[in-house]
Amino acid sequence: MKKYNIFLSIFILYLIINMVLFPKLYMSQTLNGISAWAFNVLPSVLPFIFFTKILSATQVVERVSKVFALPCKKLFGTSTLSSYVFLTSAISGYPVGAKMTADLYQSGKITKSDAFKMTSFCSTSGPMFIIGAVGIGMLSNAVYGYIIFISHILGALINGLLYRKLNIKDTTSDKTENKSKLNTDLSSIVLDSALSIISVGVIIAIFFVVITSLSPIFNLFPKSVSCVLEGIIEITKGCIDISSALPNKWSIVACTFVISFGGISTILQSLTMLNKLNMPVWLFVLQKFSHAMISTLLSLIFIVML
Repeated sequence: MKKYNIFLSIFILYLIINMVLFPKLYMSQTLNGISAWAFNVLPSVLPFIFFTKILSATQVVERVSKVFALPCKKLFGTSTLSSYVFLTSAISGYPVGAKMTADLYQSGKITKSDAFKMTSFCSTSGPMFIIGAVGIGMLSNAVYGYIIFISHILGALINGLLYRKLNIKDTTSDKTENKSKLNTDLSSIVLDSALSIISVGVIIAIFFVVITSLSPIFNLFPKSVSCVLEGIIEITKGCIDISSALPNKWSIVACTFVISFGGISTILQSLTMLNKLNMPVWLFVLQKFSHAMISTLLSLIFIVML
């Protein structure tokens, strides 16, 4: 832990020195990060966070999920509510799945064991980003977007099967916390939703700055490798660079890996939402990595079939 703190301190000092020496560059990159958040994340994620927060505090969730009760129990060994969270996450994208999972746990509707299993397949990107922003906007081909999206979603479901036997024992303190009910007051929901989406924006902007600081290291690698490394840190910037650096079919594979892993930026966004669970960082990262590997393999299969 001491070595980790020393390394982190050195890196932060390195960032600060760079920002002092090149203020214009880092101001520009911060604005680019805020712009990416405002135009790619905010319009699609904020409404879902707000409305799913309301639904999580009602009985509607339980009624809808009863239709998928048996498949969820048989396939994933989770609560019937996981089907609702998965579908919402698949439609809305990061980090809504993590947010809903945390809300359901906090309201006492799922156990910690359920929540830990659900994060393996309920943390996904959405079609607006994958098909719209990446497929059409960056790769200039909607078909490529559909390949990435299908690989990503099927990969999430297969990934959920890998963690179906995961068993987390709730402690006494967790059970006490788990019985607390979410505040259904409208003003509280608005404030909670706003704080959640703002925290996402802050993390994205910060990681645009981090990528800029690491660019001297990334430049040591071929462009095809450096753009993937950027994506491992922040998916939006990574996918933008991948689209211009790699041939079409390889860009599909690289974007699938980057989007399914989520990037350190998105992982931190999700962990921020999951802080009530005290979920080990290593477990969530492992889930995202296995999801990325499965989705990447599926995308290769689909490309061969084309």
